[in-house]
Amino acid sequence: MTTTDGTGETEVSSASRPDGGARSTRPVTLFTGQWADLPFEEVARLAGEWGYDGLEIACWGDHLDVRRAATDPEYVADRKAVLERNGLQVWTIANHLTGQAVCDDPIDQRHEDILAPHVWGDGDPEGVRQRAAEELQWTARAARALGVDTVTGFSGSSIWKTVAGFPPVPASMIDAGYQDFHDRWSPILDVFEEVGVRFALEVHPSEIAYDYWTARRALDVFADRPSFGFNFDPSHFVWQDLDPAAFLLDFADRVYHVHCKESVKQLDGRNGRLGSHLPWGDPRRGWDFVSAGHGDVPWERVFRVLNHIGYDGPTSVEWEDAGMDRLVGGPEALAFVRRLGTIAPPDAAFDAAFSRSR
Repeated sequence: MTTTDGTGETEVSSASRPDGGARSTRPVTLFTGQWADLPFEEVARLAGEWGYDGLEIACWGDHLDVRRAATDPEYVADRKAVLERNGLQVWTIANHLTGQAVCDDPIDQRHEDILAPHVWGDGDPEGVRQRAAEELQWTARAARALGVDTVTGFSGSSIWKTVAGFPPVPASMIDAGYQDFHDRWSPILDVFEEVGVRFALEVHPSEIAYDYWTARRALDVFADRPSFGFNFDPSHFVWQDLDPAAFLLDFADRVYHVHCKESVKQLDGRNGRLGSHLPWGDPRRGWDFVSAGHGDVPWERVFRVLNHIGYDGPTSVEWEDAGMDRLVGGPEALAFVRRLGTIAPPDAAFDAAFSRSR
């Protein structure tokens, strides 16, 4: 529910459980990763004019320099001033690009294209991985300096290359991949815990966790570390024929952030689920990203389950539709998510049905 702080300003309260009869109002933010070609001030201006509550700030482009944020109070004050001028807040920052390099194998031109020069360095693969890990530690400190308690991102994976299962993959190779994930991310999580920040891994192809069972195994690796959880993005589930609502139910206590991004299946007997090495937006792909509300994510069910599990964090629009002008898609997606936010809490029968489905 919403309350006022005595000055007439509306604030967001904690989510009520279904039996409490009230629904939380979650802030709707814009993830700036797909807007990093624009200056931070321009993105903030657009988001503010459209009516977003805040930004999920990407740690690339000129949007956020994590080392400066961690060490320079004046830089932090400048970022906050930009937000304030545009009526925005920040609950989350994102460092997907750097996180990708922590565990990846091989490290190659793809990583050079997305990493900051000081992380890429001379391109030696192990050096890149170590510098990426250090940058994630700085990201945790930057989040704390901004007053943010959650960082979203990727992990990379040394075993994603084995996903096709041929040549045959011995179990020992998969075990080694999860051990590598543990060994490389443990020191990163040490810093997250030191400063009181959580890391929310986006379950996504090419990560150590890309579907339900790999997410389960990744969580088992850090079951005793509440600093590790998930960024829920249903767009990566539906084209794999997975149920996003089931994921929310089963991992409710580790869902630390939510992305509102849409995907659509385009299977016609020729288009394949693996994308055929075709670019986003190519109609021959078996699936693609589209603007929220135009695809296959069961959004009403997802938001009812978010109410059911008591999630009261941001719902962050990650707009990534290659077939629509983003200046149209950005405000359209906001309006769609706002409507989802009006869904009432589940009644007793709905609550009981979901409990039985777990």
